Amino acid sequence: MKLSINEIIKIVPALVTGDHDFEITGLSSFDDAGSHDLTFACDPTYLARLNRCRAGAVIVPESFSPQPLVSLNCVLLKTSNPKLSFFKILELFHPKKPLIAHVHGTAILGRNLRSGEGTRVEANVVIGDDVVIGNHVHIMPNVYIANGCVLGDYTVIKPNVTLMEGTILGHHVIVHPGSVIGSDGYGFAQNAQIHEKLAHTGHVKIGNHVEIGACNTIDKGTLGVTSLGNGVKTDNLVHIAHNVKIGDNTLVVAQVGIAGSTCIGKNVIIAGKAGISGHLTIGDYAIVGPYAGVSKDVPANEIVSGIPHMPHKTWLKVSSIVPRLPEMRKKISSLERKMKNLENKSE
Repeated sequence: MKLSINEIIKIVPALVTGDHDFEITGLSSFDDAGSHDLTFACDPTYLARLNRCRAGAVIVPESFSPQPLVSLNCVLLKTSNPKLSFFKILELFHPKKPLIAHVHGTAILGRNLRSGEGTRVEANVVIGDDVVIGNHVHIMPNVYIANGCVLGDYTVIKPNVTLMEGTILGHHVIVHPGSVIGSDGYGFAQNAQIHEKLAHTGHVKIGNHVEIGACNTIDKGTLGVTSLGNGVKTDNLVHIAHNVKIGDNTLVVAQVGIAGSTCIGKNVIIAGKAGISGHLTIGDYAIVGPYAGVSKDVPANEIVSGIPHMPHKTWLKVSSIVPRLPEMRKKISSLERKMKNLENKSE
């Protein structure tokens, strides 16, 4: 496939610096791009290296201006959102295959299944009783969907996913391989020296345009609902415990663990490997930094980091001091000895 710069800016409006007739034959990452590839750069570290980029054309922010006397050998396309613009072009070079309705002969379908138009069910899928599947849903191989589940329109369930009883997915949901939604939460009651398992009758409800990463576990509770709002995106290896509530458009990055009955607000960002204790509230637009250990509520719009969590600016000061603690300890010990010697002399 070939696209000239003139053809590209009809799809993605941009201010062009360079040859409008230059042809793009492929798209690539910044460091791997060749002479007829299109790439993008929006981070300052990449923009500073544009003169070393081998790409034929680069999408950059509207505000970008090359340094004086720096020679660039590529066409620049300035847009308001370089990353989004790049991926719009990428979809032209790698169009999605149309979904062809089909039910594989090895699929097992339960009683009272209600399925919409254009749904595709691949090999070795097992679907329980009283399941509702919307239009144009794609269920990939080896998926298990238990009794009473609901899948909205245009949802994609990738291989080896398990949806337990009563799980509800909105429309345009993507669940990546190996995830388990609706498994029992960590619910036990101590009886003498025995931990008695509690019945889990709750369920998981997931909103529209949600994407669940690979190998997530999202638990149901003994009662009530574990819920993820519209537009939530989780990375791989995320654990969301029973009765957690996550607001719209929140981002949860890899290896995050959220303990039971915690409420996460809207547009929150939880960075990688953060751990959040149970029965807490994280306010709207808060940001939890990587590796943070959150043990109490976080107000809206606050940025926290560290273990235990604290305001991010405080954590930056603390983390800069930590490597110097051994040296500071020696100095303090030395000062203590000197003070003791002075006290002894004065006596």
